[in-house]
Amino acid sequence: MHYERFPLGSLWTNGYLFCGEDGEAFFVDPGGDVDDVLDCTARQNLTLKAVLLTHGHLDHIAGIERLLPLVRDEIYIADGDAALLRHPPEELQRALGMRSNGAEAFKTVEDKSVLSLGGFRIEVMATPGHTPGSVCYLIKDDKESVLVSGDTLFAQSVGRTDLAGGDEAQLMDSLRKLAALPDDLAVLPGHGPGTTIGRERRSNPFWPR
Repeated sequence: MHYERFPLGSLWTNGYLFCGEDGEAFFVDPGGDVDDVLDCTARQNLTLKAVLLTHGHLDHIAGIERLLPLVRDEIYIADGDAALLRHPPEELQRALGMRSNGAEAFKTVEDKSVLSLGGFRIEVMATPGHTPGSVCYLIKDDKESVLVSGDTLFAQSVGRTDLAGGDEAQLMDSLRKLAALPDDLAVLPGHGPGTTIGRERRSNPFWPR
């Protein structure tokens, strides 16, 4: 499985470019200036087919406008966060020093939705708590699986629930869902270093016991 991580924007949000053997690619969470992403796709002669969003917070969508002409309406987000994508909150734009007009044309996903992009099978796991529409993407090819966890699960931590739409009880339920995944599954979080389900099960202080 070939993917690259791009720390983007003022909060160094992890965006991930997944590349299929057929030259098709998709990007998860364009949280800031995407110049490096576009340079990478050009160097490798990749065709960007879609953008996947783990949730609608500005630091995960701020770079989406540059990608719109390439992917058109092939943008995926859960319905619970669709309003954040249509109308990024002005107060958050001011607070983070970011500007985004969001997007009007996109597609919604729900729990257990399955997407096929670039030779990958992408299973959607609804994991509300950080936001009402937070999701994780379980991405598989013939040899490997990884979980892109957005701001639901980090190495040694979890997403905050004190922002608008956050819900601690929902987040704990979402972590219990992730606890059913295998220990050796790689986790690619929205911020910070990668980890595995097993490592978080053993040492994450927020992991459900």
